[in-house]
Amino acid sequence: MIKGLFEAHLPVSDLEVSISFYKNLGLDMAYRDEETAFFWIEKGMSWLGLWEGKEVQTPYHPSLRHIAFRVEYEFMKQSLNWLKERNIEAVPFGTREKIDPFVRPYQGNASVYFNDPNGNSLEFMCSVPVPNHLRNHASCTLDEWEVLLEDKVQ
Repeated sequence: MIKGLFEAHLPVSDLEVSISFYKNLGLDMAYRDEETAFFWIEKGMSWLGLWEGKEVQTPYHPSLRHIAFRVEYEFMKQSLNWLKERNIEAVPFGTREKIDPFVRPYQGNASVYFNDPNGNSLEFMCSVPVPNHLRNHASCTLDEWEVLLEDKVQ
């Protein structure tokens, strides 16, 4: 029976630059050799492998060069500041123009996106409570979502 995801991999052009970037995200290195580095996402449970090589030239597509890190809801509310403190710029997702964390009620999650130095798409993602009356609501910013939740309580 599947229990979770143990590993994921991304291509990089400069392993040293990438190691520095992922350490800046707070990940601990698990293993390293000349062409690869592995970082614990959850120690002993899941890790991310970075592979230096020409594969980094593969054009971005979410099925090939994307990782979503699970975070807590409270962290999501501070994620833009957290990224900014580390000199990492958030980026809009898809056709969105805003970089703010946003909620997908139909999926029950919130996300904010950013890129690593190699153009790999990274995402912070958390679960959000979705009352029945909001299940079909359109995607909106996390701030807008919190207003919608407060309106129902009052």
